[in-house]
Amino acid sequence: MKTTIEQLEKIIADYTPMLFQLKEEQLTAKPNPAKWSKKEIIGHLVDSALTNSRRFVVAQYEDSPHIVYAQNTWVTTSGYQNYASADLINLWSLLNKHICSILANMNSELYSRTCVTGEPHTIEWLAADYNKHLLHHMHVILDLEPIAYP
Repeated sequence: MKTTIEQLEKIIADYTPMLFQLKEEQLTAKPNPAKWSKKEIIGHLVDSALTNSRRFVVAQYEDSPHIVYAQNTWVTTSGYQNYASADLINLWSLLNKHICSILANMNSELYSRTCVTGEPHTIEWLAADYNKHLLHHMHVILDLEPIAYP
């Protein structure tokens, strides 16, 4: 888990300044009406951070909790397209720092506990997968070399 936490800390440190370099027009432009803007993708990552922090906490004391969310509904309901960009980026960064804290304070004996996100996965697997998900979306937002994510 130490490697996963360090990777998340590096993602926060490396990508937060790059997000702040994006212009408002870049953040709010939609590739088409049915697709999320870069700002909405950041909002999706905020929702993912909220959901995963809950998974990482609840799975420590409940047996195989079932924690999922309706991604499109969350993005629409939260109104991320109209959110202040700096606030949204700061929120994303702070929530991810919070996840680092949750994972760092977790007893290693709990890493193998499971959470159901469609199918059961260990906390350790979910944390590593969370980083892959973040990197995939960061590369989309920043127009970097694509990183596949299932």
